[in-house]
Amino acid sequence: MEPLGLVVHGKAEPFSAALRSLVNNPRYSDVRFVVGQEQQEVFAHRCLLACRCNFFQRLLGTEPGPGVPSPVVLSTVPTEAFLAVLEFLYTNSVKLHRHSVLEVLTAAVEYGLEELRELCLQFVVKVLDVELVCEALQVAVTFGLGPLQERCVAFIEAHSQEALRSQGFLELSAAALLPLLRSDKLCVDEAELVRAARSWARVGAAVLERPVAEVAAPVVKELRLALLAPAELSALEEQNRQEPLIPVEQIVEAWKCHALRRGDEARGAPCRRRRGTLPREHHRFLDLSFK
Repeated sequence: MEPLGLVVHGKAEPFSAALRSLVNNPRYSDVRFVVGQEQQEVFAHRCLLACRCNFFQRLLGTEPGPGVPSPVVLSTVPTEAFLAVLEFLYTNSVKLHRHSVLEVLTAAVEYGLEELRELCLQFVVKVLDVELVCEALQVAVTFGLGPLQERCVAFIEAHSQEALRSQGFLELSAAALLPLLRSDKLCVDEAELVRAARSWARVGAAVLERPVAEVAAPVVKELRLALLAPAELSALEEQNRQEPLIPVEQIVEAWKCHALRRGDEARGAPCRRRRGTLPREHHRFLDLSFK
């Protein structure tokens, strides 16, 4: 009987380096991409992309006709992120950078590259900071990346004031902002959270060309106005008359909590203190401890 064969392996580094040299190399290339808003031309190799990724297998499934084939236009992916995807497909490794990892992650999700997606997620968790966390949260919410969303929310809970002042916070969608406003663990007082929500809504209103109150409608119901002292609530009511943000009915409900001064009548999320809620005299009537 013929003995069983044995698979032996050569050195991986020279093989990987040789394939890396083909990334965006016009030599032997048989497919061109026009990538990103800058319309950068990128060269690749049809057979390699097709055997490594189902997305490209479907995209490049039709054999090119005679002559010079037309380039494949991928306008939504930035060039740097697309080149990182190619590097991974060619070499099964990739050099990630903090400033572009979320774009690579987005491309990995859209192209169905699960291994690259996991590598990106691990990298994001390692480099997560105040400047990156809101953008990462937005990506997590957009693509349903539950574990990343949980890590981002936990980071923001621990660094609430810094995160609320970041540019990324102002650019969150309503769907990404909601889990933050629903959290009991934010280390920030409600008055500051109301101001942050107003700033967020103003930016959204300018971008979307819609009224501030309309932009804020999906999220302001999560603000716990009953935690504000009467003087703060009066000031908010006056500001709300000048620049509508919060439904009048919600402010009325907050006043009811003050008027009742009975915790059993005021129980619920609108009166529940957060980790960063500053103590006020009327809180003792609510009889609600932080959870």
